[in-house]
Amino acid sequence: MPTWNELIAANPAHSINYANRWRRFEENGDDIYGEARLIDAIAARGSVIVDAGCGQGRLTGYLGKQGHHVIGTDLDPILIDIARAENPDLDFHVGDLCKDPLPVSDADIVFSAGNVMGFLPAEGRRDALNHIFRALKPGGRAIIGYGAGRGWDFGDFLDLATDVGLTLEHKFSSWELAPFADESDFLVAFFRK
Repeated sequence: MPTWNELIAANPAHSINYANRWRRFEENGDDIYGEARLIDAIAARGSVIVDAGCGQGRLTGYLGKQGHHVIGTDLDPILIDIARAENPDLDFHVGDLCKDPLPVSDADIVFSAGNVMGFLPAEGRRDALNHIFRALKPGGRAIIGYGAGRGWDFGDFLDLATDVGLTLEHKFSSWELAPFADESDFLVAFFRK
């Protein structure tokens, strides 16, 4: 599976195309905020929430409107520019989850939606999970979801997350909290620090 940096190197228009894809989904009436509604449902109002791999800020923006202190990070400066333009009152940072610490150390929740984990290079996965762990306050939660077939086996992901100090609380096969089974092709893992 190519990393995000490999995708944008091969196609400089990839970032804009990605952002436009989400706009088309919304224009067609598709639900593009389901992940954010779940995060909002488990967060106390006014929580510190980090969207790790925020893209153009669709989920970050939704959570900000719900009254949370939300920070969005992404390695793609084009997507961060779009996020800032669409959500000028929110806090966005360009940063590589594999290389850069997240900009807080007291987050109530760090979440990663879409397929961010599947775009991480294998050699950066441990550092990415360490950055998520370090951004959480004691008792904070990490909610991470991604699809199978993205080059990171769910079992290996769960083992590495546990190895960096995250405690697995729940596994689901969708953001709608469908039960996880061995044959599930999507994972949403709930961890606690």
